[in-house]
Amino acid sequence: MPYYFDEFFASGQEETISPFLIPSSRKWSKNLRMRIACASAILLCVSFALSLFSPPFSHLFLIPVYFLSGTPALIGAMEDLKHLEINIDVLMTLAALLSLFIGSGKEGGLLLVLFELSAALESTVEHKTKSTLIHLKRLCPMKANVIKERGEIIESSLKEIEAGAKILIKAGEIVPLDGKVISGSSFVNLVHLTGETRPVSKSVGQEVAAGALNLDGTLTLEVTRASGDSTLSQIIRLILEAQAAKPRLQRLLNRFGDHYALFIIGLSFLFALFLPFLFSIPYRGSEGSIYRALTFLIAASPCALILSTPTAYLSAISSCSKRGILLKGSVIFDALANCSRVAFDKTGTLTTGKLSMDRMETLIPSEGIDETLALTLAATLERHALHPIGEALVAQAEKRGLPVLSLAHFKSIPGFGLEGRVDLPQKEIFLHIGNAAFLFEHLSSSLLEKWKEILPKLQEEKDMYTLLLAEGALFAFFFRDELRPSVPSLIEELKYEKLKIVMLTGDRRVNAEAVARLSGIDEFFADLTPEEKLRIVSEFSKKEGLSMVGDGLNDAPALARATVGISLGQIGSRTAIDAADVVFLHDEISLLPWLFRKAKMTLKIVKQNLSLALLVISLASVPALLGLVPLWLAVIIHEGGTILVGLNSLRLLKK
Repeated sequence: MPYYFDEFFASGQEETISPFLIPSSRKWSKNLRMRIACASAILLCVSFALSLFSPPFSHLFLIPVYFLSGTPALIGAMEDLKHLEINIDVLMTLAALLSLFIGSGKEGGLLLVLFELSAALESTVEHKTKSTLIHLKRLCPMKANVIKERGEIIESSLKEIEAGAKILIKAGEIVPLDGKVISGSSFVNLVHLTGETRPVSKSVGQEVAAGALNLDGTLTLEVTRASGDSTLSQIIRLILEAQAAKPRLQRLLNRFGDHYALFIIGLSFLFALFLPFLFSIPYRGSEGSIYRALTFLIAASPCALILSTPTAYLSAISSCSKRGILLKGSVIFDALANCSRVAFDKTGTLTTGKLSMDRMETLIPSEGIDETLALTLAATLERHALHPIGEALVAQAEKRGLPVLSLAHFKSIPGFGLEGRVDLPQKEIFLHIGNAAFLFEHLSSSLLEKWKEILPKLQEEKDMYTLLLAEGALFAFFFRDELRPSVPSLIEELKYEKLKIVMLTGDRRVNAEAVARLSGIDEFFADLTPEEKLRIVSEFSKKEGLSMVGDGLNDAPALARATVGISLGQIGSRTAIDAADVVFLHDEISLLPWLFRKAKMTLKIVKQNLSLALLVISLASVPALLGLVPLWLAVIIHEGGTILVGLNSLRLLKK
């Protein structure tokens, strides 16, 4: 039993879902802080109302206000003082106690109630910003069904299961650990990991990520990664790192808040002591120096200022996580907002990595075989093989509505090509399709002279191609990497955001030029080595700020050197993902303009929050010393500003 206690509390999940609470207790513990704040507010209102008719009786309702809202604040302040920390919580608790001391108990109660309400709203904001993380933690099962050597099935904790173990996944269960299918087949849903709602078929030999939902069949997996290294754990770790990595401004404000609280307390004591000499006022009373100093203490407290940045950044991170975009730190938003150029790798990033037929040429004509028949014959052969070129030929034939012919004597020569025979009504046609070396072996003596003329042209060809030989006729089929359908609109959106676009690729110039033309990219660099790509990225990053989008192993150095490195999670290499600052889990690069807008919006919200917080402090603190702002109004202005800052940050949660 102690193991399960430790496991639950170490999980970081909400206390309200604790298995050690009875249902009625769980119901009351939900939003407990907000419930306390609301109850205190009602009691305070009753106390204020009764003070108009029976002041002594109103104190009976004020006592539970201090108990309900003051006790948590006092305990927290004592814990901070125990560790020699003078922060905002200590400052607010001190202000409430001093209010009671000078006879302004209702104002002190108002401060405690509003402070508790503000803290409850802050907790709500934090919960919303971490909702993705909480959802992911709930996804991950705590146990798995382990298949032992003799076939018995034992339920074990994930922490006890090592790589190489065999686990059973039944229909409707969440896959607890990364593994490879060794038995069974099923459709799984990866929506929690990639955002893709379409079920994916998994069978023997294929990898299944932790967090996937098994839909219909039963799977037996061989665990490939222990619980700490699983895909789900890595995603959770990335989100935690993003929330922990604070922007420079936030770090400065946190350090400033610790020193500022002590400074304000010191100033308040000085004002309480010396204001009577400056303004000829008494120490006690609503016009006295202690009252004014206490009002100043509350008005000048930087609660809204300290809260202005973390709530905004955490909200933005949560919004990105819900869309399958993971950022390795809040600082990435600042860097993205300062980038004026975006660089793309070509293969696998702008293109799908899937070939499509670009064109075909008749190299040696023959009577009775035109290009349409040649494509039909080529597709007939390629239907019997698994190869990207074959898939492109078959897709092109299907697109044109060409018939499927019967094939005899099919033979595949790995690494070279295919051969077979097609029986047409008039005659039999022997077919050979493959590379130049393979075709040369099957050329008749009458075609050798023509072959010598064609070969130099083929050797200079930069596009990928395959050759078809049929009854003395020779055809060439040329292929290109297929452009992602969303790329042209993506580039247009990025240009609309005033971003310069450049493509960096190690591919041949002719291929790069074709992709750039189709996608709308005006500037590109081709035939690049990884070193050359790294040099160009370094230059752009220094001059104007560069976001680099890539997926391959050769992109990793450039991703690490760029102002912001962006990698694709599904097709990207492990090295590229580790080197990147941003990971698109489901390769949806069409969200890139949205990400740049979110970064700019985040900075805008942070500036608004800072302006509002500084305005609250400046408008209330100095008038408080002059006696123009009463204590109750200072409390409302201070806590109202804190609440407004939190609510303004929640706007970033919108998609």
